[in-house]
Amino acid sequence: MATSMEDLVVLQMAEAIADGIWQEVLVWQGLAKETVATQLVRAADSVGANIAESYGRYHYGEKLQFLYYARGSLFETKYWLNRARQRQLITPETGQEMVNQLSELAHKLNRFSASIRRQKTANHQSAPQLREYAEPYAAETTEITPSLFTSEDFTFLNSPTP
Repeated sequence: MATSMEDLVVLQMAEAIADGIWQEVLVWQGLAKETVATQLVRAADSVGANIAESYGRYHYGEKLQFLYYARGSLFETKYWLNRARQRQLITPETGQEMVNQLSELAHKLNRFSASIRRQKTANHQSAPQLREYAEPYAAETTEITPSLFTSEDFTFLNSPTP
């Protein structure tokens, strides 16, 4: 079990992939750098950033939510890698290697999310349940408030428009 955020294998993998993508796109020029490279790097960095943010969350639901964001960013990264391959900005071999790394990370991220869900279930089953019993709801009104609309207003609002 990871004792610090930096010990998380999924985070280490995400960082390595993001750094590899960064090195790959540094040489791109012009439109390719301004569009595809920028989006690709942002998406790849977002995977690790969301994993790190999930580590800092206390509640299981929040942890899972950020892991789901990380998974979404992972698929966005795959999308931009496919665009880079299609536009011949990277070789098919380089693109395939990066996609393979992302696929492996996706499997590990899914397993990590599943372990968080199991922890959540285990902790909720052992925790005492607090329940509030509903009291009957009754409201007393002594003052009658005037209607906001008159019957003429309702007639006007319900009439067909010319």
